[in-house]
Amino acid sequence: MSSVEVICIGAAIVDLPLYPVGEHIFKNVSYPVDNISMTIGGDAINEATIITRLGHKVSLFAMVGNDVAGKFIKDFAQQNNIITDNLITREDITTSINVGLVQEDGERTFVTNRNGSLWKMSLQDIELANIKQAKILSLASIFNNPKLDNHALVSIFKKAKSEHMIICADMVKSRLGESLNDIADALSYIDYFFPNYDEASELTGKTELSEIADTFIALGVKNVLIKIGKKGCYIKNQHLSKIAPAFKIPKGVKIDTIGAGDNFASGFISALLRGQSIEECAVFGNAVASVSIESLGATTGVKSRKQVEEMIAIYEKSNGRVSCE
Repeated sequence: MSSVEVICIGAAIVDLPLYPVGEHIFKNVSYPVDNISMTIGGDAINEATIITRLGHKVSLFAMVGNDVAGKFIKDFAQQNNIITDNLITREDITTSINVGLVQEDGERTFVTNRNGSLWKMSLQDIELANIKQAKILSLASIFNNPKLDNHALVSIFKKAKSEHMIICADMVKSRLGESLNDIADALSYIDYFFPNYDEASELTGKTELSEIADTFIALGVKNVLIKIGKKGCYIKNQHLSKIAPAFKIPKGVKIDTIGAGDNFASGFISALLRGQSIEECAVFGNAVASVSIESLGATTGVKSRKQVEEMIAIYEKSNGRVSCE
């Protein structure tokens, strides 16, 4: 563990993305799509994969079942040089498989198994003593693993802070109707928070970006980065309020937004490890997400740091330097 730079905690599952789909498929007995294949999914393994490909040492803290899907995940993690000492296997659960219904515009809906590993992973499946000797802890998504509640998150974050780690966290919409108050204690430990607009607006009851961010800052979050889709990312802390613009996708390119938020977080964390400013981190996060959504699946698009840097160079040659406003 001495060489680990990032610890990613959260879900490691299998995705079955179906593209393109829409309401019309239910009018047919059989409906062909372009492709059906098993891909890696789950916020934590998505982040661990992309951060590793960007050149860093990452340890994955997750849980799978002793089944075909679990073996697929473990083999993938090892093939992608993710440290798997804390990827545990439980005999009493099945590995979660999510079916991703991807529309032609790239938007998606997930069908998930509420009895799979995603829903069953708890604090007991995380060895707190092994949270050590890393620079950053990333809680891949608050609410995604419902049993990782406020109490569990506080326990994890306290251990990370005792090891002087920077804490990053993303979120999804609450699965069990949890409110902002239900995670208020956990939020107070977070240094960089990456919700998207819809998630953050629903949780805070606010609609203005600045008011949403201020709500989180008032609870102790140090830096808020709200993902705003095609517009990029809104950044706010005690000292600045800016938008890091997205990289525009060329017309005619098919996109899949599955894992876009995980790729943004991965790019941001990678830039943070290299000592870049929050604005530079946000721009690089947007670049990684942009590369990602041009491929089907969360981890198929981004292959290396060089690939992302080349995309940025080509883009800026035609469009000018990307900077925060």
